[in-house]
Amino acid sequence: MILDYKNVPVYYEDEGQGHVVVLLHGFLENSSMWKTLKPQILESHRVVCIDLLGHGQTGCLGYIHTMEDMADAVLAVLDHLAMNAYVLIGHSMGGYVALALAEKQPDSVKGLCLMNSTYYADDKARKALRKRANKMVQTNFESMVRMSFTNLFSEVSRISHKKALDEALLEALKTPVQGYIAAQEGMIKRSDKLAFLKDLDAEKLIIIASDDPVIDPQRILNDTRETTIRCEEIGFGHMSHIENTSELSYIIMRFIEFKYS
Repeated sequence: MILDYKNVPVYYEDEGQGHVVVLLHGFLENSSMWKTLKPQILESHRVVCIDLLGHGQTGCLGYIHTMEDMADAVLAVLDHLAMNAYVLIGHSMGGYVALALAEKQPDSVKGLCLMNSTYYADDKARKALRKRANKMVQTNFESMVRMSFTNLFSEVSRISHKKALDEALLEALKTPVQGYIAAQEGMIKRSDKLAFLKDLDAEKLIIIASDDPVIDPQRILNDTRETTIRCEEIGFGHMSHIENTSELSYIIMRFIEFKYS
């Protein structure tokens, strides 16, 4: 389904019955990334998947999509569907958007899961890397996407999950250059959300992977010790929905069912 938002299309899927679970994909992904997890959630819940700005079938608003811009587009869909209570699950960049959304509508968020994602802002090195990538992608898009996307997987997974990796890569290559650049610029502008996350009155879960090249598991474990933020550490790399599907599904379903029990 398509919602017209500020004269650009925002694609979303709305399926199932029951309490609402909102799934937000990561950078260079779209709603199709949830194809293995969504059927399990649909057995007992209503699921909304949304293509974020500049990704999938959703258009671009400009050359900077802040996480707040993306959250506003998500909220437009949720308002259109008259949803005022939901669990948010965000993968990677989708987690950043989920945090921005939760800041805007804290009373609506009953649970928040950061999946291979984090609350901390980019450091100087990461910002410089994103800036450099945005320059290179303008003349060598396919090579840049292939390299950066493949590096998100652990070395073992690149072999054992080659078919799924190749399918996900094809989806990543559908991302327009403008969407790539706008998202990177938006992620550069993120602020640290740890204090907000600690104070958020909702069930909170961070799923971290031991070999994730993007997220620092030990930093998260240290930061969240003696807080109401629960952490679950699993194996392999950044793409847990492909690399560690069974364990991820178990953790997420347990999180959802606990919240809605």
